[in-house]
Amino acid sequence: MYAIVEIAGQQFKVEKDQKVFVHRLATEEGETVSFDNVLLIGDGDKFTLGAPAIDGAQVGAKVLSHLKGDKVIVFKKKRRKGYRVKKGHRQALTEIVIESIVASGAVKAIKAESKGAVKATKAESKGAAKTDKTVKAKPAKAEKAAPVQEAKKAEPKKAAKKEVEVSENLVTRAEHRAEDANVEINIDKVLHSIGTALKADADDLKLINGIGPVYEEKLNELGIYTFEQISKLKAADRDELSAIDGITREKIESDEWVKQAKALLKDKK
Repeated sequence: MYAIVEIAGQQFKVEKDQKVFVHRLATEEGETVSFDNVLLIGDGDKFTLGAPAIDGAQVGAKVLSHLKGDKVIVFKKKRRKGYRVKKGHRQALTEIVIESIVASGAVKAIKAESKGAVKATKAESKGAAKTDKTVKAKPAKAEKAAPVQEAKKAEPKKAAKKEVEVSENLVTRAEHRAEDANVEINIDKVLHSIGTALKADADDLKLINGIGPVYEEKLNELGIYTFEQISKLKAADRDELSAIDGITREKIESDEWVKQAKALLKDKK
């Protein structure tokens, strides 16, 4: 026999003695927990489908441990802005083992027990009211406290749903950010515009204000070695170079790389 049940906002196909990792439950380790939102129960070729849940069906489980899932890295980058953010997320999980699958009767039994408890409470309160008037207020307090306790139990479920939404949003954002970060430089187009040069003819590009050892190395890797090449950079070429980490078109223009390269080229001659 198997069942499809909703646990902490997720649907699982479970069988007896099966271990399942679900979003964090507000139940201590070693305690039992039951889930009554059973959507489908199958037994061989026969199955029962709920609308949406099956009346009287219930899945019982035992909490084995609380743990955290694998780390998910979220990276954000904005092109030509020098903006980077790297974050990590580990989902809070609970490991449970399925102990029983009840096809019908679970909810009715619970309702019958609760009705009996209510009748017993009313009978006790009436007897207490006859003997002592001060005891009369106690049952009312217990009744008021019950909704508060139920609300507190519902809070972890809401938190689990929020964690699901957060994890889904993180995955979606990571996909968009990966697209933004996947930038390639059309270096052939740039070199066709500014010309090619040999490493043996390389100038000291660090003389240009705004180009340090790191940027010089990155430009050399692309085949840019001389002041003459820098002096021929056009707007389209600056856009291509802005795909290099830390270099933006605004930086090239504000630091006046082209103007400085032309001046250094004249001094060289």
